[in-house]
Amino acid sequence: MSVSVFLVDDHRLFLSGVRAELPDDLPVAGSASDVEAAIEMIRERMPDVVLVDVHMPAGGGARVIREVLETHPEVRFLALSVSDAPEDVIAVIRAGARGYVTKTIAPDDLAEAIHRVADGDAVFSPRLAGFVLDAFAAPASSVLDPDLDLLTPREQEVLRHLARGYAYKEIARQLEISVKTVETHVSSVLRKLQLSSRHELARWAAERRML
Repeated sequence: MSVSVFLVDDHRLFLSGVRAELPDDLPVAGSASDVEAAIEMIRERMPDVVLVDVHMPAGGGARVIREVLETHPEVRFLALSVSDAPEDVIAVIRAGARGYVTKTIAPDDLAEAIHRVADGDAVFSPRLAGFVLDAFAAPASSVLDPDLDLLTPREQEVLRHLARGYAYKEIARQLEISVKTVETHVSSVLRKLQLSSRHELARWAAERRML
């Protein structure tokens, strides 16, 4: 059975590589390297399965998934990311992805995963399935929090480090980003959560067991 695929990744070289590796029964309906274009083109072309990266500017893969599913719930998403961090896995699954595999996956295994997602299955790289099971066995307040859905995976990472007491410079070093970028993320989180200080942020995160 032929399954149309749409590719979303902000690394064009990677997009080309995936496109070249997909077999004939997985025709590529299109590709996009930024969030806004991806949302618009997916709605226009209505592929069976969207392969989407997690970390991209302007809201990342989770935003693409949420916004498309609001208007086109029949589209199915499979996250394909270099990251195997639990928070990234949970963020995109909560956004509506049907699975999550890492970019180390073999081409044949990726093709099989796409077909399975198209058939309605949930697909995860082996060690990632445990993250999902553990998260959804946790109290609802720590997983199904609508306020948390407002934050991108990167903003959640910054918030988690803040809650652990890290200074901006330490967070920047841990996440390999600039201090200015950390400040930008903190400002964005404060605005989205309608809080006024990093101390309130830390308390907010601690109440949700984000430590």
